[in-house]
Formats: sequence, structure tokens, C-alpha cells
Amino acid sequence: MYSDKPKNTSVSVSPSGEIVEGSSVTLTCSNDANPPVQSYIWWYKKTGGDYQSMTGPQHVFNQSSHLTLESTTVRPQNEMGTERSRTINMDVKYGPRNTSVSVSPSGEIVEGSSVTLTCSSDANPPVDKYTWYKKNVTSPKASGQSYSITNIISEDRGEFYCEAQNGRGSMNSTALMIIVAGKQTSVLTAAVGIIVVVLVLILCLSGLMWFR
Repeated sequence: MYSDKPKNTSVSVSPSGEIVEGSSVTLTCSNDANPPVQSYIWWYKKTGGDYQSMTGPQHVFNQSSHLTLESTTVRPQNEMGTERSRTINMDVKYGPRNTSVSVSPSGEIVEGSSVTLTCSSDANPPVDKYTWYKKNVTSPKASGQSYSITNIISEDRGEFYCEAQNGRGSMNSTALMIIVAGKQTSVLTAAVGIIVVVLVLILCLSGLMWFR
């Protein structure tokens, strides 16, 4: 049998099928080589991290929330050379996390105005259901990623939060406090009112002086 560098290099994942956060997977490298492979160098990347290396023909990964494996390749080597496997991308499924609420427009909320609350969440598969609640109110207020409150009145004040849900679970956001201020009188309106009052007083004083 002739000598040759590793070829037909591949990586298998066990168990096969859907990979769920919190489970464990085993990665195994296989190839054809003569003489046999002397070393294996793996390159892998975890969520939010840089590529790291490890050695050996097989490895077990725990798919915890902070150790989710995104991709991996392996380079088996013998004295004749080396070959790189194709990159394996790991599609790890997990429930919603980092769920939060934003409000638009930001700043003071005045009676009669409108605001839109938007829910965001990291999930795989993506969130398929958003539900809105007001604290201390049993029934949901709305569904959908955004919730608009129009013509706000003082009774709308309170704490609002959303629930994000996919096939892997659900998560509530922290509550967002809505504070409703009374209607504001514009500076122009106030100035006109003051001018009118002053003119009325002047006319009254002029009338009194005329009668005297």
C-alpha cells in the first residue's frame, strides 16, 4: 500500500439531529491515511469568543449557555502531510434570553400623546410569540413585538413588561415604568393669556379713571 497524507477527512456529530442548549455532543474525526495519523489539531469557536485549539481524534462538548459551540474544523497529520476538514457549523437551539423593552419616543410622556413599546430577545429559533402585560393586571394587554398606547391618560401609568416565547421556552423582560405627566400649556398660549389679562386690567383701570 502506498503512503499518502490524510484524505477524505470528515467530522461526525453524535447524537445526530437537533442540538439543544444544555446537552452534550461528541465530535469525531475520521480519515484515510497511510501511515496512520500522528496528530489531530482542532480549531473551534464558542459563542462570542475567539478560535481556540485542541488535540485528539475525538472531543465532547457540553452545550451550556456560555459554552455553545458555533463552528469547528480539524487537521489530521501524518509524516506525509495534512488535510483540513470542512467547517462544521453548530446550530444550537435555545429559549429566549436577554429579553428587554424599549420605548419610543423617549423622554417625558404627556397625557394625550402616544408611545410604542418594543420587545427584543435573543432566541434560536427566533421568538414566535410576544405577549404584553401590565403589572398587577391579570389579562394580557396585547400581543406582537410592538405595543402602541395612543391618547395616553393618567390611568395608563404603571409597569409594563413583555414575554418572549419560542419552541424552547419563554422569558419575561424587566418591567418598564410608564409615568404620565399632565397636559402641558405651551409657552405661546401662556404668554397670550397673560397679555389678555393685562389688557383687561388696563381697560378696567382706564374705565375707573374715566368715571372719576
